[in-house]
Formats: sequence, structure tokens, C-alpha cells
Amino acid sequence: MARSNIAYIEIGVLAHATEDPDKVLKAARNLLPPSHVDQLSFRRSTLKGEYGNPITLYKAQIGAPELAEALLKGIFSNLSVLDRETLLSELEMRLKKGNFYLRLDKQAAFASKCKLGRADPIHLRIKFRTSKIEAIREICQKTGMFP
Repeated sequence: MARSNIAYIEIGVLAHATEDPDKVLKAARNLLPPSHVDQLSFRRSTLKGEYGNPITLYKAQIGAPELAEALLKGIFSNLSVLDRETLLSELEMRLKKGNFYLRLDKQAAFASKCKLGRADPIHLRIKFRTSKIEAIREICQKTGMFP
């Protein structure tokens, strides 16, 4: 992947009052190869849920090209063929102004597995340096995102 293709990757994950924040962060860190885990630091924000329950939002931004590449290759190499086909078919829906939005299952990530998720996921926003869909499709194919 060329240095200039991805501007940054933002990771966001919520820890609800019933969840152990350390386990939630472990799930998010499990997305990275072990050699890069120490390079990821999360900012913490406290939010309130609909009924006043405390929710903690953890966010991290990855700007280093080698870390961004390691994250993407790790995720996409561990997604099932079905999940990668889903990403390919939903590419235009997941893109907005050069941002590619991805949700991964938090429970699977805790178990060091990658799969798409919808309920209480780990959110990723991949900011490309281009907003042209064909250029983004080509970049994604080079990273192994699509089967």
C-alpha cells in the first residue's frame, strides 16, 4: 500500500456500564498484530445513555502508514470470504467523502477473531486521501479486502 493512500484510521468503541472497560479495550487492541499493540493509545470520553447510565467512549487515531497497513491487512486477512464479499457489495453504501465505514463484532474481536458486526460493534473509519470510488476500490483490492 502506498504511503499516500490512507490519511488515517479512526477506531471507536463503547464500554457500557455492564462491561469491563479493560476487556472492551482488549477487544479493540486484538485487531492489531501483537507487534503493534503498544503503538495504539485510546482517548476516553464519558457519555450518558438514554436512561442516564454511564457509557465510556474510547477512540484512537492511527496516522502512521505502517500501523494503518498492519491493521487493515490483519483485519481483512481474518475476515471470512462471506464478510469480504459483503464489503465488496456494500462498498458504495459504506463510503462517504473518502471515508470507508466498517463495524466489527466486539465479542469476536475479544476472542481475536474478525467478523462484521452490527450490535454494539467496534467502529472503524478509514480516511482515504481520495474520494474517487474506483481509486478506493483499487486500494482495497491491493490490501486484500475483497476476495
